[in-house]
Amino acid sequence: MADTKKRSEGSSPGMAFERPIQELEDKLSELEAISLRTNMDLASEVEALRRRLSETIETTYAGLSAWQRVCVARHDKRPTALDFIEKMLDEFVELHGDKVFGDDKAIVTGLARCGERRFLLVAHRKGRTTKERMAYNFGCAHPEGYRKALRKMRLAEKLGLPIVCLVNTPGAYPGIGAEERGQAAAIAENILQMFSIRVPIVVVVIGEGGSGGALGIGVGDRVYMMEHAYYSVISPEGCAAILWKDGEKTPDAAEALKLTAPDLLDLGIVDGVVPEPAGGAHRAPLVAMAQVRRQVLEALDELESIPPNRLIEERRVKFRRIGEIPGRFPVVS
Repeated sequence: MADTKKRSEGSSPGMAFERPIQELEDKLSELEAISLRTNMDLASEVEALRRRLSETIETTYAGLSAWQRVCVARHDKRPTALDFIEKMLDEFVELHGDKVFGDDKAIVTGLARCGERRFLLVAHRKGRTTKERMAYNFGCAHPEGYRKALRKMRLAEKLGLPIVCLVNTPGAYPGIGAEERGQAAAIAENILQMFSIRVPIVVVVIGEGGSGGALGIGVGDRVYMMEHAYYSVISPEGCAAILWKDGEKTPDAAEALKLTAPDLLDLGIVDGVVPEPAGGAHRAPLVAMAQVRRQVLEALDELESIPPNRLIEERRVKFRRIGEIPGRFPVVS
């Protein structure tokens, strides 16, 4: 019963494509409840329904559109940075403040340990409940958040610790106060300085990767995306509003933006895709986080032997190639 309840909680009323899955989960839950209540032997019926549910999940998620993947990336039960800190890390000591203005809770930084591997963690923090999301500004960082992140990265560089960044934001906060305190400059400074940090940087987009808000902690030697995350210069809704002035064009905008993990892997913007459990990370968060942990540790093992000067040069060339037009503007290394 408990497992069935968890599966049912995995579906979101905001994702219409999951309704057939939700219906099967409800039927399965009801059948298991009847079996327990009446002591009837319904094992064969339950097993058949479980197989049908598994097949439906696999078929549904194999054919997701770009917009449907965006919906999955925004699922309210998808693992967030706080889940990764609690479940993926063996030790974590949070570091606060930018020493200029304040401590932006939308970005969390701290000294972390996974097994024997120590590193600095920098992550967008969204929260789970309404109260938490408001406290963390829905993952939309202010300039002091990006300045905090950069200060801690420079500290990691001094300590010889690699850096792991978990990206999950719809974008940087666009309010008047943030602009007055230098939002654009803070993001630009982070992007510039991350190209010169002399320790390995591993970036994983775990949910939303929105615009400059994501890029502010998104420059790395290895950049990965979870299977149903998205990474884009603008949200599909924003793109539809600008290009068509029509919210109903949002799914079309998502397709045109090429924002899914397979698209970005083909374009050479990300280095790999971290697979998610069948039906998305929200259905089996622990499995999904274990996959991310494995990928991060593998990347850190690979990068630790590369000399700092070569690390920086390869990082710069990697990002220059993203804007390369074959046969016209070759990258100069």
